[in-house]
Amino acid sequence: MLFPPYITVAESTQVPVKWRYVGRLRTFTFGSVLVLWIASITTSAEPTASAAAPPSVAELPHYQVQHTTEPIRIDGQLDEAVWFAAPDMGNFHFPWFQSGKRERTIAKIVWDNSNLYIAHVCEDGHITARYRQHNDPIPEDDCFEIMLAPNPQEPRNYYNIEWNVLGGYIDGQRPQGPQGPRAEWDVEGLRLAGRVVGTANEDGDNDSYWIVEVAIPWKNFNHAMPHTPPEPGDTWRVNLNRHGGTTNMQYSQWSAADTPAPSFHVPHRFGTLEFVNDKLPFQSLSGDDTP
Repeated sequence: MLFPPYITVAESTQVPVKWRYVGRLRTFTFGSVLVLWIASITTSAEPTASAAAPPSVAELPHYQVQHTTEPIRIDGQLDEAVWFAAPDMGNFHFPWFQSGKRERTIAKIVWDNSNLYIAHVCEDGHITARYRQHNDPIPEDDCFEIMLAPNPQEPRNYYNIEWNVLGGYIDGQRPQGPQGPRAEWDVEGLRLAGRVVGTANEDGDNDSYWIVEVAIPWKNFNHAMPHTPPEPGDTWRVNLNRHGGTTNMQYSQWSAADTPAPSFHVPHRFGTLEFVNDKLPFQSLSGDDTP
């Protein structure tokens, strides 16, 4: 089945979009900001084995999450200047790689006083996208996951939200770590929108990538956050994961786990998000006293 011609926006109606056709490949007409934003996927070489190898145990990634007061419309376009200005989070690792193609990911995170925002572009030659509802079997599709421990002193108390490009998602909380019981928790107010460049669920051709834009309200983590909203200097332990799909199913992560078999629930290997007050899209210059 060809991917349907709309963006899926959780908690709203389906929004028509404009398509541009190139043979059998369906692509979107994007703004110049997004074209620049994804340039490293479309022009850079495939990661080498050494670049994709997991870091040592001491090398946990650190990312400064920059603040914005500019509105972000959750529509999957990624055409706000904020997304262009924000730094990307760096290469994803493939700790359990065996064969196939290491498909790349660009991810960025920003924040305001209401939400945490995530945007990602996922290179994918054969996109699988079938499920649309909360608690559907999302891991069977190509999917993306964020794991968050809002209190860095308690990394074993973490939340996870996993979604596909169609707006289907699953969520959960592990207050006592991966071996402990799950808590009753459903994320509230989640907004996400995604789009495909290619033809999902048709493995006879080659797709390009899929994109999702997400907003997660801070209120979901009130009981675990030291401050709501975060204050500059606050840190969280976080990981980002990709997996699923039918063809060339790979496991990749922002911070590589240290388990012999695939396992994302490894909170001691989560990287660090540091919330900073640098304003996007423009930051203050050193020595600039202009109010």
